[in-house]
Amino acid sequence: MPRILALALAASTPFGALAAAPTAPDFHADRLDYNVSSGEAIGSGNAMLNYDGALLTANEIRYNAKTQVATAVGRVTLTRGPQRMIADRVEYNIADKSFRVEKVKLGEFPIYLSADEVTGDQNKIEARVAVVSYHEPHLRGPTLRADRLTYVPNKSIAAERARVGIGDIRFLPVRQFEQDIQTPLLSYASGTAGYRNSLGAYAELGLHAPVWPGWAVGGDLGFYSKRGILAGPSGRYKLRSDAGQAEGRFRTGYINDTGSRFLNTLGSRIDNRRSFAAWEHNQSVGEELQVFANLNYWSDSEITRDFRPSEFYPIQQPDSFIEADYRVGNGIWSLFARPQPNRFFRVQQRVPELRFDYLPAPLPHGLYHRGSASIARLHQSAFQDEPERHSTRFDAYYGLDRPFTPRPWFTFNPVAGARVTHYTDLQGAAVKRSDYTRTLGEIGFDAELRASGISRYRNEAWHIEGVRHLITPRLSYRYIPEADRGQQYLPSIDDEVFLTYLAPLGLGDTRTLDRMHATNTVRLGLDNVWQTRDKDYGSRNLLALNLAADLHLDRLGRERDYSDIHAELALTPAPWLAFSLYQRFDPEASSLRELNTGVTVHDGNKWRVRISSHYLQGQIEEYVAEGDYRLNEVWRVGTRLHYDARLDRFVEENFGLSQNIGNLWFVRYGVSVYNGSKRESRVGFTLSVELASF
Repeated sequence: MPRILALALAASTPFGALAAAPTAPDFHADRLDYNVSSGEAIGSGNAMLNYDGALLTANEIRYNAKTQVATAVGRVTLTRGPQRMIADRVEYNIADKSFRVEKVKLGEFPIYLSADEVTGDQNKIEARVAVVSYHEPHLRGPTLRADRLTYVPNKSIAAERARVGIGDIRFLPVRQFEQDIQTPLLSYASGTAGYRNSLGAYAELGLHAPVWPGWAVGGDLGFYSKRGILAGPSGRYKLRSDAGQAEGRFRTGYINDTGSRFLNTLGSRIDNRRSFAAWEHNQSVGEELQVFANLNYWSDSEITRDFRPSEFYPIQQPDSFIEADYRVGNGIWSLFARPQPNRFFRVQQRVPELRFDYLPAPLPHGLYHRGSASIARLHQSAFQDEPERHSTRFDAYYGLDRPFTPRPWFTFNPVAGARVTHYTDLQGAAVKRSDYTRTLGEIGFDAELRASGISRYRNEAWHIEGVRHLITPRLSYRYIPEADRGQQYLPSIDDEVFLTYLAPLGLGDTRTLDRMHATNTVRLGLDNVWQTRDKDYGSRNLLALNLAADLHLDRLGRERDYSDIHAELALTPAPWLAFSLYQRFDPEASSLRELNTGVTVHDGNKWRVRISSHYLQGQIEEYVAEGDYRLNEVWRVGTRLHYDARLDRFVEENFGLSQNIGNLWFVRYGVSVYNGSKRESRVGFTLSVELASF
C-alpha cells in the first residue's frame, strides 16, 4: 500500500516537474501521507527515497514533487556511491543533486569530515566549522579544524583559519592552505627519546604540516643533556601543474655543541658551532626536461654521525650536484654542476659542465653511430698534501658500429671511434703548460653466442615444472693506443677511482679522462640463467651465474696479464629463499680478493632472517645476522648482530621491539651495544615514535 501511494503521488506531479525528472523517485515508508495544499508527500518511520544512485533514509522525509526537494530529519543518512553522510537534518534536491546538511558526518576514503553545516553538490562541498581526519577519527590521529573548508571529492581540500594537530589537541595554526587528499595532514611526525653515553639523555621531535598548496613545512628539534639543543627547519613539497611536477625535501640543523667533539677525519679539532643542511629535488617539465638536485652541507665530517647516525652510515661522504637534462630529437642536452660545500674530503668539482649526447641511431648499410661533446670547468681544492688543481676541458667523441647477425644465435659487432680532448688553463700538473690537445682512436668488436637447453625435471616441493638453461658467451676487444700520452701536462682531477668491478672498456664510456691508459684488452664473459615455468605467468629465474675477466695483451707498469675473475651468482629457487654471491679471484696468485654473500629466508610478513658476509683482502672481514618476527598485528621483535673477524669482536649488537598503534603510529624500543669505535657510545637505549605515512 505505501508503495502504491508513492507512485500515485509521483503520477500527480505537474508536467513541468516530470520534464525535469522523467523517472519518479522510489519513495516509501511505514506510513505515507500527502498534503494537497503544499504538494508534499510525507513519509514517517523507516522512510527511504532512492533516486539516480542517491539513497536518502531518515525517521521522516518530506518530498515535494514540484520543487523536487526532499527534506529529511531524524537519524538521516545520504549515500551516493562511495560517499556517505550522517546528519540531523538534510535538504536534498534530486534535480541538480545539491544538498544542505546540518550537524553532519561525512566519509569518503581517505577523508572523514564532520561539520556544523555543509552545502554543495556532487562536484564540490563547502563546510562551516569543520573537522577533518584521515581514514577515520582517532584520538591519536592527525586532525584539522577549520572555520571554512572546501572539499572537492577525490581531489583536494582547501581550508581557511585552520589548526592542525593530533586528535583534539590542535597546536599548529594554518591561516590558509590547499592540498591533494592523498597528502596526509601531517606528512611527517616523529619523536625519539633515549640515552647514549656520548649524548647523554636525549629527546628528538620532528613535525611537518601543510602551510601552502603542496608544501608541508615544520622542523626538527633535539635536546641532548651532554651536548645542547640541535634545531632547524625542515619540510617536503610535491607540486603538480599542467606543465609538469616537482617534489623534494630539505632538512637543517644547528647546535652549539658543549660536549666532547674529538677530531674530524683530517685530524683537526671540531668547532663547537656545528650545523648541517640537505636538499633533494626532482622535477619534470613536460616530457623533455628533467631537473635533479642533491645538495649537502656539513660543518664537519662527524656532525651527522654524532646526531643522525641512521643518515650517516648509508652515505658517509655526501655528494652535491645539480643536473638539468633536456631531450631534443635523438639527443640529450645536459647541464651539470658539482660544487664542494664540504672541505674535509676530496671532490672532483664541475663548475659547471655543458654536455650533448647523441644517442645511437641508424645509418645506411646497417651502420649505427653515436657521439658526445662537452665543455667543463674542472676544479679540485687543495686537500691535505695535494695542491689545488683546475682546468677547462673541451671533449668530443664519435663512434661507429655495424652489427652482423649471420645466425639467430650469433652476433658480431665491430666498433670504431675517435675522441678529441683539448685542455686550457691548466694548474696542478707535474709539468706546467698552458694548454694541451689529445686525439685518440679505438677499434674493436663485441661478439656473443646464444644457446639454450630444456630439461623435463620436475619438483613439486620447489614448484619446478621443467628447467630451461640459457647460456650466453661474450667476447669483447678494444685497442686504444697511446692513451696515456701527455699526462704529465694534465692535472689529475677526473682520476682513477677505487673499483672492485671491471671498468668500462670502450673509449666513449670512460670517465677518467685525466688519467687514461693505453688499452689492448680482451674481455671474456659467460652469462648463465636457469629458469622454470611460473605457475601464474611466464617463467621465473632459479639460478643466474655470470663470469667475466680481462686479458691484457699489452701490460702497462705493474698491470698483470690477467685481471681478477669476477663471478656473480643469484639463487632464488623459491619465493621465500634468496642467496646472492659476488666473488673476485686472482688467478695468478691463486688468492681470493673479495667475497660478498647473503642469504635471506622469510615467511611472508611473519618472519625474516638474513645472514651476510663481506670480505675484502687485507681490509674487511665481517659477518652480519639480522632478523625479525611478528608476534601479532601489534608487536614485532628484531635483532641485528655485526661481527668483525679481524678485530675478533661484535662491533654492534642491536635488539628492538616494535609496536603498531592503530596503524597510525609506529613505536620502537631499542637497545644497542657497540664496541671498538670511540665516537659511538658503548650502550644506547632508544624509544622512537613515528607517524604512519598514509
